[in-house]
Amino acid sequence: HGKISVMVILNDCTIDSFSVIMKLIIEKNIPFIQGLLDGMADVEYLAPEDITPETMRDADALITRTRTRCDAALLEGSRCRFIATATIGTDHINLDYCRARGITVANAPGCNAPAVAQYVFASILAYRKAFGLDVDATDVEGSRLSNMTLAVVGVGNVGSIVARWGEGLGMRVLRVDPLRAMAEGPAGFSTLADAAREADVITFHTPLTRDGYCPTYHMADAVFFNTLERKPLIINSARGPVVDNAALVEAIDGGKVSAAAIDCWEGEPAISPALLERAFIATPHIAGYSREGKIRATSMALDAICGFFALPHVSPLETVGFPVPDHPAPHEISASYNPLADTAALRLNPSAFEALRNGYNYRPEVR
Repeated sequence: HGKISVMVILNDCTIDSFSVIMKLIIEKNIPFIQGLLDGMADVEYLAPEDITPETMRDADALITRTRTRCDAALLEGSRCRFIATATIGTDHINLDYCRARGITVANAPGCNAPAVAQYVFASILAYRKAFGLDVDATDVEGSRLSNMTLAVVGVGNVGSIVARWGEGLGMRVLRVDPLRAMAEGPAGFSTLADAAREADVITFHTPLTRDGYCPTYHMADAVFFNTLERKPLIINSARGPVVDNAALVEAIDGGKVSAAAIDCWEGEPAISPALLERAFIATPHIAGYSREGKIRATSMALDAICGFFALPHVSPLETVGFPVPDHPAPHEISASYNPLADTAALRLNPSAFEALRNGYNYRPEVR
């Protein structure tokens, strides 16, 4: 139960045996986890800036979020052998280094997928209303969206829900996923060039990769923006560097992009003032911040660490599943979340990016 048994043998004689309590570092901003593991380990709850090589040196495990870079600079010389991140993404973790050091890594795939889909469609509906595209929020079947083509770039846990909701709301959907197209065959998939030519909305849901087949770093760059034909709404709720922020500013100024909804930024929390000024929707990396999504993420991290160390299973007091609707009606989406309120808060105080994120009032998912 969180103890490592040690037996000391000298000159073929057993001297003594004792137990060492496992030490666990938990980022203190992870919700719904306080106290659940305290009886099974020596637990320290630390702010991201306090998770340092010194605090990790005698830690056996870490539960973190994206603000902690897990690499040799943090972990060299540490006895850490397990990292759980209460997030979908793992680009803050040097997986090759961890693999070479025998450190097991667990993430929380799909935990906030319904919340991100909620963000995407709340942004689309707000955009249509603000730009005079005659959306009717009481249109239960979503037929007013049927004149739009939606390109979903990255069709994993999040992108699959976004694509399904889009089709359910009457949109023509282009699924852009080169890795899946290569593995499964091109049928049913479109290309980024198709999206640039045909889409009215392009939304990104890829991990951040810098090498390998079809890297996603600056996938949307100046070259891509210059190929756009329909002046689309660009949405980034994936990772900041998937979209070249400076190039997006130029594309908005040049009329290649009609509007942008940006939740993930390059250089967070020191975000681009120029893009903040120009973006229609600008939020502090909270697209996935639903109450249900956070509970799922914490539950998955707890499951992983308890399984790895053979600890008794624990879970948050409140539990949720994955009750994802096939396609909620426009009025249900608009009523469930207003991204313009979060935009106003960030514009009022851009330097509070991290505080707005850490102190976010988790919203309920659309049902």
